[in-house]
Amino acid sequence: MSLRRLAFLACLLLPTSAWADGPADNRPDQVRQVPKPGIEVPADDRQALEGQLDRLGELLDRLDASDPTIKALMPDVQIFHKAVHDALKYQEFFAPIDITKAKALLREGITRISQLREGKAPWTTQKGLVVRGYVSKIDGSVQPYGLVVPESYTAETAGRYRLDVWFHGRSETLSEVNFLDEHRRSSGTFTPADTIVLHPYGRFCNAFRFAGEVDVLEAINDVKRNYRIDNDRISARGFSMGGAACWQFAVHYADHWFAANPGAGFAETAKFLKVFQNETLAPTWYEQTLWHLYDSTDVAANLLQCPTVAYSGELDGQKQAADVMAEALKTHSIELTHIIGPGTKHSYEPGAKREVARLMDTIAEQGRVRMPRTVDFTTYSLKYNTMNWVTVDALGAHWTQANVRARLDGPSNVSVTTKNVTALTLRMPSGSSPFDLTKPVAVTIDGKTIKAPKPWTDRSWQCVLHREGDSWELGGPNSDAPRKRHNLQGPIDDAFMDSFLFVRPTSKSHDERVQTWVNQELDRAITRWRRQFRGEARVVDDTAVTPAQIASSNLVLWGDPESNAVLKQIADRLPITWKPDQIQAGDQSFPSEGHALILIAPNPLNPERYVVLNSGFTYREYDDLNNARQVPRLPDWAVIDLSTPPGPRFPGKVVAADFFNESWGLRPAHVPTETKKD
Repeated sequence: MSLRRLAFLACLLLPTSAWADGPADNRPDQVRQVPKPGIEVPADDRQALEGQLDRLGELLDRLDASDPTIKALMPDVQIFHKAVHDALKYQEFFAPIDITKAKALLREGITRISQLREGKAPWTTQKGLVVRGYVSKIDGSVQPYGLVVPESYTAETAGRYRLDVWFHGRSETLSEVNFLDEHRRSSGTFTPADTIVLHPYGRFCNAFRFAGEVDVLEAINDVKRNYRIDNDRISARGFSMGGAACWQFAVHYADHWFAANPGAGFAETAKFLKVFQNETLAPTWYEQTLWHLYDSTDVAANLLQCPTVAYSGELDGQKQAADVMAEALKTHSIELTHIIGPGTKHSYEPGAKREVARLMDTIAEQGRVRMPRTVDFTTYSLKYNTMNWVTVDALGAHWTQANVRARLDGPSNVSVTTKNVTALTLRMPSGSSPFDLTKPVAVTIDGKTIKAPKPWTDRSWQCVLHREGDSWELGGPNSDAPRKRHNLQGPIDDAFMDSFLFVRPTSKSHDERVQTWVNQELDRAITRWRRQFRGEARVVDDTAVTPAQIASSNLVLWGDPESNAVLKQIADRLPITWKPDQIQAGDQSFPSEGHALILIAPNPLNPERYVVLNSGFTYREYDDLNNARQVPRLPDWAVIDLSTPPGPRFPGKVVAADFFNESWGLRPAHVPTETKKD
């Protein structure tokens, strides 16, 4: 029997809640909906739920939102209203017991709001299991999270508490109702002594990617606002889909954690889908390139900055994740600590669980190293551009490996070597600089020694450097020309990791095919945002966009320059020209009839924000069936031939697509960036 067949059979033994349906989910012509349609709610239950929802909504409306204290606590009530409201509206009660859960959630919401009206909020000092919420910057939605607060916790003591962030596994029925119910009843896998455990929702079932990734960061910040958290003792942990998330957070945010503890899951795209999904992959060059965004194996060396304790069941097919990470780490002479549960499939074996807990507790005693003497940082994108006291400000080329190795060499010396980096900042916050206050710091970068500034008396220090040709110079780049930078580097999906606004056209295109396609894709994007990222996309007419919205949000313009007034205003300032007769991308041209343009670029009306043309997040319904597929599907721009209708994999026929260069300009046609090899 082949190794692939053995691995596939092992996969079939895994819990169905953790995985998609194997080869049955490899058919784009038969894509099932995620989440699935729920059950019909009996009339009496619907009436009871709607009555309690109305009551809770009225009580919320009566709260004085101008009171800062009440405003800060309102999300802790709104999570209950949103959970039940959305389950009713979108048919997301998946079993009769969910209706019972919803009634209990509404009772708790009404209890909390009654307490608020009396000037009380006892859940804010509650021990044990607590559910809370915050308002997301992305779409203004209220998002829930669960907490386990130890009995030892008190806000009055001088000490601060360890925080473990636990990423949940895959569940296609993890509605807000089910998530809140679970975290009112269950403490989860690990509850270390004197530790607050955060269970982020991650906006449903996306392996904590994109808006799910932002959810984790926003939830952590909300917990820090409300509880006494030790910033040097925060860990990333998870199992199954949550293990995949843990790998991703460990390598991309390695300097955030005292340790990472991934269990099972996956760590890259290609090998996992071939083995576990039994999928025949035929990616385009740009899809392969975009795997670099989330493939943890590509930046495994970042774990030099983050102590890591991996766990796998001996018989678990998902042991593959730790195995491929161990293989990647060995190329950097790093040995992975990998605890294996003997004779165990997809779960924690009790003895191995105790050993993992022991190791994590031991590392927690040491805490995070704030100012390591050596920083070794690898990235493929300025989306992830900081590690400890090193920040990469510009790359030679995105999606090609970039590396910085910086070392403190003495009382006033730093040595730096770089690869594919054209600007960087060395920054040490107040109290952390080890340098002699009386002497300039000598920075030797790629063989050239530069006299850098002295530290300040608060023992902070900063040095900004940029490359001029083959030589490094002090200061930032001299040119004010547009350039890719952190959070303004693409690809298209990056626009949906911050505040965004769908701008709907109010005029019509002369091409009915373009008009029909735009309407279909806009409706699809609104629906998919709700299903996959659990918020309501904000939509405004093109004639109603305000200066405040331009200042605060990425604008997603739907239509063409004829139908969308905002697009018409900026069309001649975008890197690709869309005229009534043709779409011109450098030397490539396409007739406007029957073609549409998808694009991301800095917004000419506000270069601090993106403008996107005709796209929501780029992975589609087929990709919902396995989390490893949930990666960007389009680069910075694409031209779509509308003679092929949109479907569950593509928005039409992609006849041209590419990344912009580092100055947000066009690259020579058909020149791919570095691609991934299996």
